[in-house]
Amino acid sequence: MKVLQINAVYNLSSTGRNVTESHLLMLEKGIDSYVAYSKTNKPDDPNLYHIGSALDVKLHGLLSRISGKQGYFSHLATRNLVKYIEKIKPDVVHLHNLHGNYINLPMLMKYLDDKKVPVVITFHDFWFITGKCMYFTTSNCEKWQEQCGNCPNLQDGNRTWFFDKTEELLKDKTQMFSKTDKLALVGVSKWATDEVCKSPIARYADIVKPIYNWVDISKFYPRDIKKARDKYGINGFMAIGVSSIWSERKGLKSFIELAEKMPEITVVLVGTINEGIELPKNIITVPSTSSIDELAELYSSADVFITFSLEETFGKVSAEALSCGTPVICYNSTANPEIVGEGCGYVCEKRNLNQVVESIKKIENNGKDFYRDNCLKYVYDNFEKEKKIGEYIDLYKEISDKN
Repeated sequence: MKVLQINAVYNLSSTGRNVTESHLLMLEKGIDSYVAYSKTNKPDDPNLYHIGSALDVKLHGLLSRISGKQGYFSHLATRNLVKYIEKIKPDVVHLHNLHGNYINLPMLMKYLDDKKVPVVITFHDFWFITGKCMYFTTSNCEKWQEQCGNCPNLQDGNRTWFFDKTEELLKDKTQMFSKTDKLALVGVSKWATDEVCKSPIARYADIVKPIYNWVDISKFYPRDIKKARDKYGINGFMAIGVSSIWSERKGLKSFIELAEKMPEITVVLVGTINEGIELPKNIITVPSTSSIDELAELYSSADVFITFSLEETFGKVSAEALSCGTPVICYNSTANPEIVGEGCGYVCEKRNLNQVVESIKKIENNGKDFYRDNCLKYVYDNFEKEKKIGEYIDLYKEISDKN
């Protein structure tokens, strides 16, 4: 069986790590696996295909912002990708994130539909079922369930400068996927899958199901708690948060308020924070890292992992923290509560910082070890890498009739 995955990144960020890990495991299992990507830091694999160029991505982004139409450019890059697909002739094409200004969606889907290639889509966000939005929870928008237009999120993600084309774009996507011979839609949580089912596109799917994202427990496991603490001079109770880029959406303001409310604890924020933002003295910033060892050491060093995000289709950093034996505190919003199992931390009401403070005090009183075994068991039972990738392999076989 031949499987081609297409994603904006390979071996970068959470979706890139997912694609990399599934690709390598499938190769180990004798499956003919290929990946097409726009950006990577690990190009040394004959089964990888680089889509387009950095200049094409910039031009695509500019034209997208001017026209309001996202995923309609990169003609040459997509034409060459189609030639590559024609060459390897995959039994299944698995689409991940295509909204990185690197691919022409109508061109790609026309080829796949004409050739009757089975398609699997994983919903790391909701771009495939909206006019342009990746998320819609905080804006309370449900237009995508029927038709988009007058979009409240035009400035989110890849910004639109002049025109609102969301009604047209959603109609185009619905028409494209209505022609797909065999289509499987996968939510990375039960909540995300339920949202996908509300979309007009779901009517044309042969399979709609949840498959949780996974954690590699051979890499994310409890490490020496002193190493990161000694490196950054941390004593006492330590809370940690992780995000590629810290923003209002990811809860930066809430972390600042928490640090001010609890000056006795140390808050470590891993990820990029824009210059000019004033932080309390008890917040320590750590740059984004591609080192899994360093990240696992940071998770392990903390007494609690906290996420203030209100929009998560899964919450991989929360699952990684649990896999390192660290309890998690989250808000009762979107997929967050699914990640925090019984005895693995606390789920608080949305925007209720006082509940978060109370939960921190419970963890401080109980001690981190009180939660450790529950955290590790919950990850193994629900997010273990080989189990989850095995579910995808079974889906590939089912959708392509390769049983």
